Amino acid sequence: MREKIHPKYNTDAKVVCSCGNTFTIGSTKKLLKVELCSKCHPFFTGERKMIDTAGRVERFKKRYKLDK
Repeated sequence: MREKIHPKYNTDAKVVCSCGNTFTIGSTKKLLKVELCSKCHPFFTGERKMIDTAGRVERFKKRYKLDK
């Protein structure tokens, strides 16, 4: 590797999730902020969350007149 062209690699970079979970990884940045991690992501927790189900199918059927 050529010297003086690569960013500094931090082995103690801190990751902070919006759920409050924190852990340490290696990165070129000292602090990383993420929205989802393995503690709160539905794939890892096994929980299903419906984001927006307030009549979306009914509105679609009404708009395209699909009365089946």
